Amino acid sequence: MRRIIVMLLLGTLSLSCIGCSAGTSEAKQEAEEQYLGESIDNHVVFPASVEGFVGDTMPFYDDGTYNIFYLADQRNGKQGYHPWAMMQTKDFVNYDDKGVVINYGETIKDQDIALGTGSVIKDKNGKYHAFYTGHNDAYEPKEAVMHAISDDLENWEKVPEDTFYANENYAKNDFRDPYVLYMENEDCYWMLVTTRSNNTGVIAKYTSKDLKTWKDDGVFFENDMDTDSNMECPTLLKYKNKWYLSFSDQWPNRIVHYRFTDDLKAGFKKPQRDFFDGNGFYAGRMETDGERLFIVGWNGTKVGHADDAEYDWGGNMVTHELIQAKDGSLSPVMVNEVEASMTNSLAVAPEKMTESIKSDDNTLNFAGEEYEVAGFKKLLGSYIVSGKFKNFDENGMFGFAFNLDSENVGKLNIVFNAANKRIEFYNTDNIMAEVPQSYVDYDFGKMDELDVKMVIADGVVSMYVNNDIVFTERMYLSQGMEWGIFSVKSKVSVEDLKVYK
Repeated sequence: MRRIIVMLLLGTLSLSCIGCSAGTSEAKQEAEEQYLGESIDNHVVFPASVEGFVGDTMPFYDDGTYNIFYLADQRNGKQGYHPWAMMQTKDFVNYDDKGVVINYGETIKDQDIALGTGSVIKDKNGKYHAFYTGHNDAYEPKEAVMHAISDDLENWEKVPEDTFYANENYAKNDFRDPYVLYMENEDCYWMLVTTRSNNTGVIAKYTSKDLKTWKDDGVFFENDMDTDSNMECPTLLKYKNKWYLSFSDQWPNRIVHYRFTDDLKAGFKKPQRDFFDGNGFYAGRMETDGERLFIVGWNGTKVGHADDAEYDWGGNMVTHELIQAKDGSLSPVMVNEVEASMTNSLAVAPEKMTESIKSDDNTLNFAGEEYEVAGFKKLLGSYIVSGKFKNFDENGMFGFAFNLDSENVGKLNIVFNAANKRIEFYNTDNIMAEVPQSYVDYDFGKMDELDVKMVIADGVVSMYVNNDIVFTERMYLSQGMEWGIFSVKSKVSVEDLKVYK
């Protein structure tokens, strides 16, 4: 063990191949079967789709139900792609997936041979309107805003005569993701559109009285992130007397940002932390029932469904509840109904442990040796791991390890890196030499404790810290493999360690 510790700290361990031994291969198959099986069950935490996988989400609350429209990532090689599908939920635990509700065009000549993101709204007469992106790579311009109507949210009639394109003020091939809301004080509808102007990403504003004819009202919001990135999938809504604008930067970080204001005419305030999650959560759209606020996005699968690979586009739907602070800023927390759905407490005594660790009554005390780890038995299905990290060094490094190898080193590691002021994810066992696949900035070195709740299901892990930030990652072998808590040269105590199914 000592030799492995030294090699780890020197960064000389090689990246372990997923499934390179017979035992690991069998475990991977078992975990993937569990992942796929849960994805089609009605009771799920991170649902996939009856059509395949979930792309950009478009939540729409109506009469007690969250109707979550999404781009269906079918991955089946058909001529068109990304039809709109819909799943419905009242609690973000039980879902009814209706499958495709608005299909892509029938021929390569159709503007909407591929569908892109949009939004749904109900008019004063109770009719539903969907505004969506029609995309065709063979056309110039490639993108347009298109319209469909429905009486029941499931059966839609396209209105091709209402299609419109970017004018000379905007980039014709970047003109998408329409978000429509009704502005009661103006008695008109606003539409926000992701586009470009003067070589930078902007969100344009259009207005309409009848949801058919739209007038360009200029740039509503310009990229303020010191990049020229497009700001995809915008949301604008009012919640508890504050206006919130959210969007996803298409490059370089690919995370969801937000701004807020008391008065739209006064411009937006950028909060100190303007994001909720890392790059394992993308294209998040906000929605509210008036009392609670949620953000719904997706966590990508990995190329070849291999943990050591890069992210795909599309995967499983992920939802966070957002809590408003007194200053208007928002913090992500686990959805209450998700936590309440897992109440079966499991024993969490370590099955193996570095000798220097002291363990007593769901508490672990790490001594600050080179590398220490407490390993726990395999878990399958949906479960929650919770605990409090205390008494840690302000330059410490510790965290969770998944898919432990024969030397008890994790191939998948969530790392609290106090020295770097970050929470990091490594899809490699070589955490001292490799760069993390994902990270979020989080300065916790001088905090008294880290209160962690981690929900693990369907090959996805979302870790909530101090009801302040969340970190979502794709980890297939968080299922069916041993997991552990580790420390590298850091004293740290883990208290109230619990696991629920």
